[in-house]
Amino acid sequence: MSTELILKAAAFAAHKHKDQRRKGAEASPYINHPIGVAKVIAEIGGVDDANVIAAALLHDTLEDTQTSSAELEQAFGSQVTAIVQAVTDDKTLAKHRRKELQIEHAAHLSSEAALVKIADKICNVGDMIDSPPKGWSIERRTEYIEWAMRVVGNCANANPALKAHFDALAVMALRSV
Repeated sequence: MSTELILKAAAFAAHKHKDQRRKGAEASPYINHPIGVAKVIAEIGGVDDANVIAAALLHDTLEDTQTSSAELEQAFGSQVTAIVQAVTDDKTLAKHRRKELQIEHAAHLSSEAALVKIADKICNVGDMIDSPPKGWSIERRTEYIEWAMRVVGNCANANPALKAHFDALAVMALRSV
């Protein structure tokens, strides 16, 4: 594993997300989320591929910051960039269409991109239990969890440990809302 690549990705993501906060009531620093996604991939998924861990740290930079694909590729190479691009929503589309496309695209994700997608959903569903987005009704939280279940359920290249962890967490989250 390339520790240098992972640390470079963590520093890059921290810089890009420096002024962002999570939607939860705690409004924790946004960087906690990509770090959590990378941690889930390593600890639960048993993955030690530096490119995947780096992509996990960077997974929201194209979608939620002023980062371009070219900038990401120059800094991290084509493999990391391809993983990040595969899990990035097209923000020019309406939200409901982006959500539909996540379900559709999940079946075609590479095994590396599926790791990031599932770990991201694990972290987001975990937040529905621990620190739900401020102002989200029980209905909206339930809809999110059920949608995330459809996304993960459609991941053809799912890591069995991540998939099992997500499934157990989703059931727990639905019981807690």
